[in-house]
Amino acid sequence: MRAAQEFSRFANTYGRHNRIQAKVAKKLVSMLPKKQYGTILDLGCGGGEVYRNLETQDITFDQLTAADISEEMLQLHPTDKRVTKVQCDFSHPNGLAQLPFDRYDLLLSSSALQWSSDLDLTLSLLASVSGHFYFAIFTSGTFRSLHQCAGITSPIRSETELKETVGRYYDAVFETIHYTLQFDSVYKMLRYIKESGTSSGERRLSYAQTKQLLEAYPYDYLEFEVLFVSPKS
Repeated sequence: MRAAQEFSRFANTYGRHNRIQAKVAKKLVSMLPKKQYGTILDLGCGGGEVYRNLETQDITFDQLTAADISEEMLQLHPTDKRVTKVQCDFSHPNGLAQLPFDRYDLLLSSSALQWSSDLDLTLSLLASVSGHFYFAIFTSGTFRSLHQCAGITSPIRSETELKETVGRYYDAVFETIHYTLQFDSVYKMLRYIKESGTSSGERRLSYAQTKQLLEAYPYDYLEFEVLFVSPKS
């Protein structure tokens, strides 16, 4: 629930801070093998990066369900007569009950599944609605150097744990991509983490730790590690 509150809190500024998420969505959509789909579920749709990339990459669909836990983020998603917006919690046993279709031709999730509080439950629910899937999931390698410098652990799962969990529900192919994002100062890095929603709503640093990090962090960039998941052909 904290992740939902964080995304809702900064929904109005999210579009200015989701540069990496935008790159991830573009890469994810580029992996799709077809140019036309019937029904698509975009889980954790946010403000609509997947939808925009479907449009710009000329991938058509009949119906798209844009599902997100944050009502404020759903309000930012483009309106389209082919799009149904649904507020849902994919970590809840009945979280997908409000979806308009029981089965989907294509399941997409970009930069969202890392926030599932029960990934086994989430993936079991997703496996019941579609066997054709493409995921992009941030791993604990995201902000690795910053976490090491601050002496804290990542709030999200490791690449190894993600692969093991996904493998219990899907016969998948994995690809890990690394990104970096440069900043003028450590202060701006910390503001980015907060206002992009990537802190998950947890206060990870004390005042003393934050002060030390501002003085000691040796790099002008943040690292991001993303696991792309697709079906075996």
